[in-house]
Amino acid sequence: MSEVYEDTIAAVSTAMAPGGIGIVRISGREAFSVGDQIYRGKNGKKLSEQRANTVHYGFVEEKGERIDEVLAVILKGPHSYTGEDTVEIDCHGGVLAMKRILEAAFRAGARPAQPGEFTRRAFLNGRMDLSQAEAVMDLIQAKNEYALKNSLRQLQGSVRQEIQEIRENILYEIAYIESALDDPEHMSLDGYRERLEHTVKQQKKRIEKLIAGSGEGKFLQEGIKTVILGRPNAGKSSLLNLLAGEEKAIVTEIEGTTRDIVEEQINLRGITLRLLDTAGIRESESRVEQIGIERAKEQAKDADLILYMVDSSMPLDENDEKIMELIREKRAIVLLNKNDLERKVSEKDLEGRVEAPIVSVSVRENRGIEELEDQIQELFFHGKISFNDEIYITNLRHKQALEAADSSLKLVEQSIADQMPEDFYSIDLMDAYESLGKILGESVGEDLINEIFSKFCTGK
Repeated sequence: MSEVYEDTIAAVSTAMAPGGIGIVRISGREAFSVGDQIYRGKNGKKLSEQRANTVHYGFVEEKGERIDEVLAVILKGPHSYTGEDTVEIDCHGGVLAMKRILEAAFRAGARPAQPGEFTRRAFLNGRMDLSQAEAVMDLIQAKNEYALKNSLRQLQGSVRQEIQEIRENILYEIAYIESALDDPEHMSLDGYRERLEHTVKQQKKRIEKLIAGSGEGKFLQEGIKTVILGRPNAGKSSLLNLLAGEEKAIVTEIEGTTRDIVEEQINLRGITLRLLDTAGIRESESRVEQIGIERAKEQAKDADLILYMVDSSMPLDENDEKIMELIREKRAIVLLNKNDLERKVSEKDLEGRVEAPIVSVSVRENRGIEELEDQIQELFFHGKISFNDEIYITNLRHKQALEAADSSLKLVEQSIADQMPEDFYSIDLMDAYESLGKILGESVGEDLINEIFSKFCTGK
């Protein structure tokens, strides 16, 4: 798919809010012409007369009226973000100044950029593939250090390189089969099934490793939905406050204080937790409290992680039995809280009743939290997060394309096992090749392109 843009676009590429600086970006065939009409340099030179990749000090003026003192950055295509001629005007970060400069650019011939249009042009002009374009948005939305690192690696081409290598290996086999079928006198297929089987197995292994890492990638990018469950006064709200570093939830000695969901986003060792404090699980005659308890159970159903708070100073009861039933098939950590008091519940009392790590803590004295962090990292990232050679797939669209390619390669393996004719192999190999191409932006429809870039902010 290719598209040639005749028009020139402009937008504010920084937040439309007061700040130190603001950037108005102009891109397209007439970017320098637009810049020449509104920019006045100290040396009298027009922007179109300056060398590429240079910065110039001057003013933005319109009809003889000076709007702001600025720096103008000149980038000539194809060596720019969009691959087109680009002018970026760095002005003072006042909303009015940015707005007036942008309006001046419109009157000089540019039109308003649509959401994500600068990055869309970069994709269509071959400056990046679709996986890199999507990584731009992930980079902007990154919630923690690991998500930031992963998005940056994808922007630099980690996914593209891996997918391209797999596709090249598949394409070689497609070409070999087609050539051998067209010219059997010079190219033999004797013993080819064994060689193809080895190649397919290798590529499947690479694809399945990417699919397996997609779960970790989702948690890196979106965070881990973590629901705190327990009886009233087990210390749930106190744990939320401790991890958040401030008083987010009301804590009292009165049972049933928490009635509704209290949510807070926190970072533990660079991992984002979407932490939800919930109403204490118990039988209650209060209609309001019962609604809170039902909401707690609903949140637990789709939680990525449940922190089950047990008051170790009180014996287990039927409410604990209900909670243990709720978490039976969930990823969970049991926290034996109040270990600074005389204990009525120990690790042995829970062994065999819950299939989850058990951590002894005292929220009041801030003890055991480091071990909790260790357990979370172990549960979701096998104890460590490495960016040496790991690729974490964070995009659902990429995962679906990988799964489709994996299914096609399984069909190739089945055809080999059934000793089917070689042209059967070629059909399924091509399906795998095309599925992987969708990750890079090949063989994708205009509707999908529009949907992806509509999620971007204007100016990016």
